[in-house]
Amino acid sequence: MLNAFNSHIKERFPFLKISKIVIAISGGVDSVVLAHLCKELELNFSLAHCNFNLRGEESNLDEEFVLELAEQLNVEVFIQNFDTEAYAKLNKLSIQMAARELRYNWFEDLAKQLQFDYILTAHHADDNLETFLINFTRGTGINGLTGIPEINDNVARPLLRFSRNDIEAYANENDITWREDSSNSSRKYLRNKLRHEIVPILKEINPQLLDSVQSTLSNLQDTAAIVNTSVKDFLKNAIVKEDEASVMYAVSEFKTQANPKAFLFEVFKDYGFTAWNDVANLLDAETGKYVKSNTHCLTKHREFLILSECHSELVSESNIILSEIEVEDGNVETPLGVLLFDEVDALNDNSDTTIYVDAKKLECPLELRLCQAGDVFYPLGMKGKKKVSKYLKDEKLTPVEKENSWVLTSNNKVVWVVGRRADDRFKVTDQTNKILKIELG
Repeated sequence: MLNAFNSHIKERFPFLKISKIVIAISGGVDSVVLAHLCKELELNFSLAHCNFNLRGEESNLDEEFVLELAEQLNVEVFIQNFDTEAYAKLNKLSIQMAARELRYNWFEDLAKQLQFDYILTAHHADDNLETFLINFTRGTGINGLTGIPEINDNVARPLLRFSRNDIEAYANENDITWREDSSNSSRKYLRNKLRHEIVPILKEINPQLLDSVQSTLSNLQDTAAIVNTSVKDFLKNAIVKEDEASVMYAVSEFKTQANPKAFLFEVFKDYGFTAWNDVANLLDAETGKYVKSNTHCLTKHREFLILSECHSELVSESNIILSEIEVEDGNVETPLGVLLFDEVDALNDNSDTTIYVDAKKLECPLELRLCQAGDVFYPLGMKGKKKVSKYLKDEKLTPVEKENSWVLTSNNKVVWVVGRRADDRFKVTDQTNKILKIELG
């Protein structure tokens, strides 16, 4: 295997010969063999071990083993302890997902701080097969069936072409010791159920299963590349507008495709949507119809689809009380930006970000909040009153823009639909003797 590994590095990973590397090491046979192989090739590497504190004394013994291995190989080692269960509970994650997140976040921090060029993980061909089966059973697009990438940014996986049997055989032939993770024998996790119950049957049916799957993955990767290129070209025309709050897509661009649903899936698959028939129905839905995932909302607005996050950061602070002292100070931090209050001598034209009001007509405290149902104001320059919601509709705002529209009020009266229109009741007149400029900076 050493010769095959050396040839593989020369062919697929020649940059590792001149790179500073950190190997993610658990103490299991895969990562231990990877470390020994890298030592044989005289690569410049260190070891990094995560102690997730999930298996009591067994976790501590893994840590001790890694420390001894580092001494044996004469390389630097980094150890990080985690309270994985607390992290999983805090972030509402499964233990497996919490451990993965903690692991990769720490590896990335380590690489940045100590300037490692690449992080090496010991994923191998059997891991690739299991990942393919997991994604296949859960349902996925083509990208979910392309397997684990050999290189993903600064993460490299040079053992992907080798099987678990190859790795264990090399360890036994070279008297390499390793640690067995007792949780690997548990059937509690889907990966282990596939590894111990399904994969052996598949290998019995096809002894060359790993080679067959690798060939299939290679073909799927080529197909995925074609799909990704097609989607990128499609998005150049489909995206009409994009900002921090939302992305607007032209419905017509989806409808001109031979299979609109396929493009809908490829464009929106990373935003948590699962009701794809409902998503497809949005193309012909009336304005205001929407589909939500746990994180995002896709809304039909006229001839557009608008993608936005379900919970805007602005909503978290949707009621700001501004005292008389704060107004007099003239500088108030808000979720929208800085509100500036300044007494001026002359009146200028109002704009989207600046209004002029009669200070005597204001009653503090003022309130800055999101628009509410039933809000009414008297648009400056217009006769009579109007519901704010109707005004926003007439302004042809998108649902996302309406949802994130704010008003500044005084004694429950709208002074300003912020960034849009001032209220006529607070305007400067010939009788005004104190003009207040309010500006959103």
